[in-house]
Amino acid sequence: MYDMSPYLKKINEVIEKGPYSNNWHSLSEYEVPEWYRKAKFGIFIHWGVFSVPAFGNEWYSRNMYVKDSPEYKHHIDTYGKHTDFGYKDFIPMFKAEKFDPNEWAELFRASGAKYVVPVAEHHDGFQMYRSEISHWNAYEMGPHRDVLGELKNNCRALGIEFGASSHRAEHWFFMDGGKSFDSDIKEPLQRGDLYWPSMPSAELHDIYSKPEPSEEYLQDWLVRCCELVDNYRPKIVYFDWWIQHSSFKQYLKKFAAYYYNRATEWGSDAVITYKHDSFSFGSAVPDVERGQFAERKPFFWQTDTAVALNSWCYTENNSYRHAEDIICDLVDIVSKNGCLLLNIGPKADGTIPDEDRNILLNIGKWLKINGEAIYGTKLWRKSGEGPTEIPEGQFTDGIKKNFTPQDIRFTTANGYLYAIVLRSSENGDYVINSLGIQPAYQRDNFSGIIKSVTVLGTDENPNWERLPDGLHIKTNYKNSGYPIVFKIDID
Repeated sequence: MYDMSPYLKKINEVIEKGPYSNNWHSLSEYEVPEWYRKAKFGIFIHWGVFSVPAFGNEWYSRNMYVKDSPEYKHHIDTYGKHTDFGYKDFIPMFKAEKFDPNEWAELFRASGAKYVVPVAEHHDGFQMYRSEISHWNAYEMGPHRDVLGELKNNCRALGIEFGASSHRAEHWFFMDGGKSFDSDIKEPLQRGDLYWPSMPSAELHDIYSKPEPSEEYLQDWLVRCCELVDNYRPKIVYFDWWIQHSSFKQYLKKFAAYYYNRATEWGSDAVITYKHDSFSFGSAVPDVERGQFAERKPFFWQTDTAVALNSWCYTENNSYRHAEDIICDLVDIVSKNGCLLLNIGPKADGTIPDEDRNILLNIGKWLKINGEAIYGTKLWRKSGEGPTEIPEGQFTDGIKKNFTPQDIRFTTANGYLYAIVLRSSENGDYVINSLGIQPAYQRDNFSGIIKSVTVLGTDENPNWERLPDGLHIKTNYKNSGYPIVFKIDID
C-alpha cells in the first residue's frame, strides 16, 4: 500500500512557502489567466474502461451493480454473473489498440479547439495515466500506455493547451451496490484497490450526508490530485460534482493552494473549474454542466456539454446533437463571458466515432471562417437581442432552441463589433435593433458611428442603412443553417 505521509508533508511545505495559503481569503486573490479567457472553446474526453461495454452511459461501473437496472440485466445477459465477471474484468478488454494521440490532436486542432481536458480518473477509480498511488492504471493494465502523457505531448506540440479532469470524489460510494449481493466486490478492501472503499451512497445531493468520506479517503483524493499536477502540469484541472460535500472543504483549499503555488513556481498558469459552489466564489472558475446562463455575467465561466445527449462516453446508441446547435450555444456562451468545453467519447479501441469526428470538423469549418468573432473577444454593452429565451441552469442542453433571424449575439475585438445571427433568413434581410439611430440621452441607446458592414466568409459589401428601428442589412449570403457574422466597423 502506498505510503501517503511523504507526499502529504510535501503538500504542506509547498503551501507554506508559496504565495497562496489554504484559506478562501488568500485564494480569492486568484485571477483567471488571459489565455483561457481568449481560448473560448475546448475539448473534453470521456474515455476509459466504461467504453468497453459501451452500454447505457459512463456510469456503467455503478449501474451494473444496481439490481434490476438495465445495465445489471444487460451485464448478466452479455457477460454472465457478477461473481464470474465484474467490472475489473473489462480492463484486459480495454486495449486501445488503435489509439493514435497525434491523430486525435490533429482532429482537435481542426475543430478549432484551443484546449483539451481528458478525464484522468473517472468515478470507476481507473487512472488513465502512470501513477505511483495505485496499480489500477492504464500504464500498468489495459492499454499499458500513459494515455494522458501521450495525449498531452501531442496536443502541446500543436499549440493546444492541456488540462485534466478528476471525478475521483464520487468513487467513495460509486461501487457500493456490489456489496448488496454476491459479486466480485468483497471485503476486505484496502486503499489502492480498484473497488475501495465502496461505501453506502446515502442521499447524493446532501452535502452533509453520512457516512462521510474518511480522513484516509480524503487524503488519498488530495494526493492523487497533487500527483496529477506534479507529473503532468495541467493548465486546467476540472472537477466533477460531489466535491461540494462538506467533508471536502479543507482539502479543496489545500489542493487549490498547492496547485496555484506550483504554477507560480513553474512560471505557468492554473485554472480550476468547479460546480455547485464547491469553491469560494472568485477562487476558481464556475462551471455549468450541460447548460448555460440566460444573461451575461461579469465573471468568467465555463459550460461543459457533450456531442451526445444521452451519454458522456461512447455507446452504441448515442443520440447526437447537430453541429449547428452546438455552434449557436458556443456563440451565446461567449457573448455572455463564458467558454465551451465540448465532450466526445472515443471507442474502446481508441478510434473516434464518425459522428463525433464530423461534428468537430463542422465546428472547425465554421470557426475557420468566423473565429475572429469568437477567439479573444470581449463583452459588448449587451450580449444580444431576439425573441428566443435561453433556459438557465444545468441539464438544459436537451431543450431545443428554435432560433430565428432576429436572434443575434454580440462580441467585440480590435475595435470591431461582431453581430452574430444565429439563424439565417430566407430573403437575406436583417434588422439589428440595438444599432438603430436613437437619441443618445435615452438609456442603453448606441450612439456611435457605423463606418462599414461586411460579412465574414465573403467578399460581399452588403447594403445597409441605419434607421430609428435598427441597422438594416441586405445580403445574398446564406450559410446552410449555420450562424452568419456581420463585422461592423465603428467610429
